[in-house]
Amino acid sequence: MSTKQIEKFATEVDIPENVNVTYKSRMLQVTGPLGKTHKSFKKIPVDITVTDDKVLLKATGTRNKNRAIMNTARSIIRNICEGVVEGYTIKMKIVFSHFPITVKADGKKVLIENFQGERAARETKIWGDTKVVPKGDDVIITGHVLTDVTQTAAEIENNSRVKNKDHRVFLDGIYKFEKKKGIEK
Repeated sequence: MSTKQIEKFATEVDIPENVNVTYKSRMLQVTGPLGKTHKSFKKIPVDITVTDDKVLLKATGTRNKNRAIMNTARSIIRNICEGVVEGYTIKMKIVFSHFPITVKADGKKVLIENFQGERAARETKIWGDTKVVPKGDDVIITGHVLTDVTQTAAEIENNSRVKNKDHRVFLDGIYKFEKKKGIEK
């Protein structure tokens, strides 16, 4: 293999200022101004080395599959580092035609009440340190871990899905309409 081909199987991620990254026993711990988080790399076959201002990644093999796994690990680390500095926000819209839907955040659960006139509230789990704030017809989901924020939004959207009716006619539900970096107050 030429040196140009070998360079494809190694990459690096810059660590932003005010972020502390430690790597010990296949566990990456990232601490920043918004909080701290960790990610296990036990099942991801990538060699990771942390220096003062960079995280160096090296693929374990020389196949395209190994390079793809390395690039996935790079994206995960970059998202974690951006999250503890800036955070992430997802906005969702409450849509209804007959029965007014109300959304309440109760501890580690989101309660969707009066969905299609149902008497019992639908419950959805809040993942990690994610914060859910209902404001009028909007639900704002914020947090510093991208996977937790997006998983919470996906479960809210999935739990407010219309079943056994024509979804083209019954458009009731809670739908995501904006996703951005930064925490909105």
